[in-house]
Amino acid sequence: MAEFVDDDLSGSRFENVTLDGSRFERVSLRDVDIRMAHLTGARLRGVDLTKVVMRGVELVDVDIHGELRNVTINGVEVAGLVEAELDGRYPDRAKMRPTDAAGFREAWDVLERLWDTTVDRARALDPAVLHERVDDEWSFIETLRHLAFATDAWVRRAILGDPSPWHPLDLPWDEMPDTPGVPRDRGVRPALDDVLELRRDRMSTVRTVVDGLTDESLAGQTEAVEGPGWPESRSYPVCDCLLVVLNEEWEHRLFAQRDLDALEAGSS
Repeated sequence: MAEFVDDDLSGSRFENVTLDGSRFERVSLRDVDIRMAHLTGARLRGVDLTKVVMRGVELVDVDIHGELRNVTINGVEVAGLVEAELDGRYPDRAKMRPTDAAGFREAWDVLERLWDTTVDRARALDPAVLHERVDDEWSFIETLRHLAFATDAWVRRAILGDPSPWHPLDLPWDEMPDTPGVPRDRGVRPALDDVLELRRDRMSTVRTVVDGLTDESLAGQTEAVEGPGWPESRSYPVCDCLLVVLNEEWEHRLFAQRDLDALEAGSS
């Protein structure tokens, strides 16, 4: 089996070639021209499809989850339709786009309440099940670890100015390059209570920040933090940092709910 690692294959031509079952990881496919190709069963994760043009394609039994902006299918801009449908399904979802300090406090109230019900569901399962992955997505424990990382990155580092806020259980997203000082222990299997202790501490930090938020401070910029880590060492709008946290909390709770459905069905 051929392997191409750290190779520059720019401008290569592949014609009448079989790449079934191949793995592409951290590769650049910018401006490629793909014609008469079969992608049946392909799985794309963490892929940037900005400005992709598809013509004469067949999208049948396709499952897409991601950020949609200016997406046109058969002449219809669908991103707005999808957003409206999701807001209709989840009445609290619109609250995750606050524009003032009071709105951020209300959004965090909602997230605390929703996560309490999700954690209660998880506690009813065999603890070992909480380390199981559904469809190769993060386990419930891994999801909580990632949310601790998100808080450390965007609140404790970016907003509060701690250059190295990480806890050993923090879990960056899979596609993030290894970064000096940022933990990434994929093999550890902490107990739910240990992760929840970390989670409560980080959620308390967010609560303190949003409770002290004013419209003036929300409109401000963070101070650039020195040292390696994530996000990169520069200034960010405070509002944007908090919106990242709200989005992470909202979306990953939905993922967790979806996977708990499957785990509960398997347990029964």
